[in-house]
Amino acid sequence: QVQLVESGGGLVQAGGSLRLACVASGRTISSYAMGWFRQGQGKEREFVAAISRSGGAIYYADSGKGRFTIFRDDSKNTVYLQMNSLKPEDTAVYSCAADQVPHTDYRSNKEYDYDYWGQGTQVTVSS
Repeated sequence: QVQLVESGGGLVQAGGSLRLACVASGRTISSYAMGWFRQGQGKEREFVAAISRSGGAIYYADSGKGRFTIFRDDSKNTVYLQMNSLKPEDTAVYSCAADQVPHTDYRSNKEYDYDYWGQGTQVTVSS
């Protein structure tokens, strides 16, 4: 079992930045590809970014390309999402997820691939 706890959300003005962190406990995240998803009010959950176990394969949704950066620090059992140039449409609850995979360069944008989920952290971007 892996427990995931997100932090770093908050209220920010459009154009601002936030760095989200997802700390894992129970197991080392080195065995997991990691992903970030978000769900806006009244919307379905959507993929944001994913990173492979090696860190060498990364996948972004079009909405975050050029603005968001996902990275991991396995020594801290933590995955991060750096978000720059935030827009009001980025407002959502952001959740991290862990996908136990054997391949070090695999990463997925599909919710159903992920085995463990955090509770999420609220990000609100004001215009």
